[in-house]
Amino acid sequence: MPLPDQLSTASSMNDAAPRSPLKQAVFLHTGWRSAGTWVWSRLREPQRAAGFYEPLSNVLADLTLAGVAASQPTLTSGHPPLAAPYFDEYRPFLRDDVRGVSGYDRRFSIDRFSREPDATFPALQAYLRQLCGQAAEQGRVPVFKFCRSGGRLPWLRHAFADALHVGVLRNPASQFASGWLLRQQWSNAFFVAAPFRVLGLNQWDPLVREVVGICGVSLPPLASIPDDAYAVACEQFARTVNSDNAYRAFIALWILCALRMGEGVDLLIDMDRLGQSRDYGAGLRAAFDAQCGLSPEFGNARDLVEETRRGAARMTGIDGGALRAVHSAALKFLKAQAGVDTGFVEVVREKMVLANELTGAWR
Repeated sequence: MPLPDQLSTASSMNDAAPRSPLKQAVFLHTGWRSAGTWVWSRLREPQRAAGFYEPLSNVLADLTLAGVAASQPTLTSGHPPLAAPYFDEYRPFLRDDVRGVSGYDRRFSIDRFSREPDATFPALQAYLRQLCGQAAEQGRVPVFKFCRSGGRLPWLRHAFADALHVGVLRNPASQFASGWLLRQQWSNAFFVAAPFRVLGLNQWDPLVREVVGICGVSLPPLASIPDDAYAVACEQFARTVNSDNAYRAFIALWILCALRMGEGVDLLIDMDRLGQSRDYGAGLRAAFDAQCGLSPEFGNARDLVEETRRGAARMTGIDGGALRAVHSAALKFLKAQAGVDTGFVEVVREKMVLANELTGAWR
């Protein structure tokens, strides 16, 4: 898994070798509130890019042509201004008389963590190939921004070996705080509910069950109800959930997705470093240019770590000192897994150290 500052060395070692063909697509594997939308917006800017936003989101099941224009950042989203609506690239797959994007299935919206692809994956693969094909016909590189692909990353990497698979990683304290404050200040519980929904609908999986136990998560009961009904139950649960349990659920999902990144992505974007080092951003730009021909500009990245420090006083009702144990448990779990890149484990260890510092200021 190459890091940007390793590229120049790798390039000089292989100058004599023929250059490999450019990757034909970019898959951004991100988490909710990880700043992945900002990264996607940078990659979408070049005219050669076709930016498909959240191709697995359940929103696409009911999207209409009229609704595309309305898909713009809100004042509370924290997302950057966009030159075109979020879902603009889906217009060719929408019809006036039918709701929903052609080829999309609501079952795509729940991430899965099993080793083997499930029964829906052939349809998911065909759907993404359809999007890729339309972009290729226009001579553009498809750039997918996912929040629901972390568990399925190995499936997607195998099925789309011609794509550049990029992991976007932000320290868990900053990422959690971003979603928690939306619930606290604007009564938006979606991002607090999301980990409960994903974990709850995957609790039959041995790996998920292990992490839920290690992190001490209490999930909403999973009765014999449809996935959509359970999602609603999780949103209601999240409106009054204990802050400690909310953080434990978030860490459980965060470390599961980190595990899949550590097993293999082509490029890792460390959001904490990106906001603090212009050289790091320049290295990332060079990495994208070398591997897929896109040259995103990352120079105006915000220092998200410093923003978390400044906002510590707003994180009320959370005993930050009590969160060290769950950081330690999650890291221990990751270290025990086979096949995880050792350099990536060190990155995660640094994230947990940073999370200990940041949460230590929460009261």
